[in-house]
Amino acid sequence: MTVRIGVIGTGAIGQSHIERIERKLSGAEIVAVTDVNQELASRIAATYTEGARVYNDDSDLIAAAHVDAVLVTSWGPAHEASVLKAIEAGKPVFCEKPLATTADGCLRIVEAEVAHGSRLVQVGFMRRYDTGYVQLKHAIENHVIGEPLMVRCVHRNPETPESYTTDMAVVDTLVHEIDVLHWLLDDEYESVQVKFPKKTKHAFSHLRDPQLFLIETKKGVLIQVEVFVNCKYGYDIQCEVIGEDGVASLPEVPSIHLRSAGRSGMEVMQDWKGRFVDAYNEEIQEFIDNCKKGQEMTGPSAWDGYVAAIMSDAGVRAQASGEKESIELKEKPSFYNYKVTEVSR
Repeated sequence: MTVRIGVIGTGAIGQSHIERIERKLSGAEIVAVTDVNQELASRIAATYTEGARVYNDDSDLIAAAHVDAVLVTSWGPAHEASVLKAIEAGKPVFCEKPLATTADGCLRIVEAEVAHGSRLVQVGFMRRYDTGYVQLKHAIENHVIGEPLMVRCVHRNPETPESYTTDMAVVDTLVHEIDVLHWLLDDEYESVQVKFPKKTKHAFSHLRDPQLFLIETKKGVLIQVEVFVNCKYGYDIQCEVIGEDGVASLPEVPSIHLRSAGRSGMEVMQDWKGRFVDAYNEEIQEFIDNCKKGQEMTGPSAWDGYVAAIMSDAGVRAQASGEKESIELKEKPSFYNYKVTEVSR
C-alpha cells in the first residue's frame, strides 16, 4: 500500500516535507496540495510531484477520496481548522507546530480526537526523533544516572531577522525544549520564571536577548534553559541531565576535525536544517508507517500540543511579569496513554 498524502501549505517547511516524501522516504506519495497562494502551490506540485492535484482550499483537499492522510504545513493560525476537518473526515493528520495558536484551540482538537475514538493526530516536534535525544531518553528510562534532579539546556542561533520578537523566544524557540523535556523526563511542569541577563549588542532594539528560563516540574526537577538567538558563532543545541548517580549529556553533532590557518577544531552548524534533518525524516517516516499499518499515531500527540501551548502561554506571562508563573493543565484523558489499535475509518 502506498499512502496518498495531501499537503496543506506549500511554504518552506511544506516544500521540505514534500521533497523528503517524494525523494527520500518510502511508502507514500504526494497526490494533492493547496495553499492560499495558488500559483506557488501549482509550481511546487510541478517541481516535486508527478500529477499532484492542486485544490482551492483545505476543505476540498481533505474531502478528496484519493487523499488517505494529510500534512498541515500552513501558517500557524490556520492549523486548528485544518486539523479539525481532518479528524472529522477520519483521516490521519500530521501537523507542524503549533498544533493551534491558543491552548483553547489545542483543547478543541483534543476533544474532537477523543470524541472520534482513535489517535489521528501527530504534532511536528521532531527532536524526539533525534538520535542524541533518543539516547538521553534511554539513559533516563534505564536509570543509568539515577533519578533526574536538574537539567541544563542551551538553545542558540547565530542571528534572527528583525521580525523576531521577545515572545517568539518562547513560542518559536523554547517550545522545542518544552516538548522534548516533557517527553524525556515523563514529568509535568509546575512553574516557569524568566530572567533577562545583560542584553547583547547584536539584538535589535525591540528584542530582549538572551533570556534564561527557570522551570520546575511536579516531581521537583529544576530546569534551566538559555535561549540566545544572536550568539553569532552558530546554531548550538545542548542538553545535560544531572541525576543522583551521574550525568548524561546530549552528544556533539559529528563533524570532521580541522587543522587550518593556525587553528585546530570542528565547525559549528549554522542552522537547524542540517542539525535535525535526520529527525525530520524519521518523524515523517513514522507517520507514513502508521498510516500504512492502519494504526493510531504513536508520535507527539494532540495532548502534547496542548501541553506545549499551556507552557508557552505561561512563559510569555513570565516574560512580562518577571515572576514565577504557575502551570495549570486540564486532566489528561486516559485516551492518550499511547495504546496502539487499529484506526477506525
